[in-house]
Amino acid sequence: MDEKPGAVLTIDELSAYLKIPKSTLYKLVREGKVPCQKIGRHWRFRKVAIDRWLEETHGDTTNRQDSRFGRAEGTPEGRGPGKARV
Repeated sequence: MDEKPGAVLTIDELSAYLKIPKSTLYKLVREGKVPCQKIGRHWRFRKVAIDRWLEETHGDTTNRQDSRFGRAEGTPEGRGPGKARV
């Protein structure tokens, strides 16, 4: 990824950087949840603003779901969301 000061990313580059589908990124843009600018018909993202946004909105991992296992931190194994008690 381009690390020079003032780096600006395209939607394709940001999708790769965040490792999320472009469709998810477009949804976040529509909802105003990700810092961006529209230039003509194209969305552009300042890498420094994205990094700051990640820290501010996703930096605290306390009580967040462990995406690899589908369970919240501290939840016993096999008792995460969608797991019924038997």
